[in-house]
This record gives sequence, structure tokens and C-alpha cells, in this order.
Amino acid sequence: MFVVIYGRMSCPFCVQAKILAERLEENGRIHGVRYVDMPGEGITKEDLAKTAGKPVHTVPQIFIDQEHVGGFDEFQAFVRHHPTLSA
Repeated sequence: MFVVIYGRMSCPFCVQAKILAERLEENGRIHGVRYVDMPGEGITKEDLAKTAGKPVHTVPQIFIDQEHVGGFDEFQAFVRHHPTLSA
């Protein structure tokens, strides 16, 4: 699995999502992680909504293998409910 996180470094949930994904990568549970700093790359929530296929009101927004998962809470739940990730 490859995780892409769109967020802002000033956002504590974005930082927590990045930490969780990096820990999963270090433990060999996922095959890679990319953190996209939205302000740094000039990406707006409107741009991200086009990628997600629905309105985006908060960050982070997380994709696993190009499938939109949602924010940090949804990412954490996804990890918790997938035995290959949460072991």
C-alpha cells in the first residue's frame, strides 16, 4: 500500500497522520508514504476536492493506493481495521 497525505504542517492532525504513516512504512506495513504540503505546493481544498471526488472541508486528506480514505480519524480507523496494518 502507498499512502499520500495532503495537509499543512501547522495542522496537528496532519502531523499525526504523517507520523502514523511513517511508522507503518518503517515497520514494513506499507510500501511508501508521500506527504504533500498543500500551501508549499500551491494546492487548494478546491483542487483536492476534484481529486477526492467530493467537497473537502478539512485537512489532512488521505489516499491509500489512490483511493480517498478521508481525514486522520478515518485513516486511524482504516489502520485499526486492517490486520496487516495494525499488527
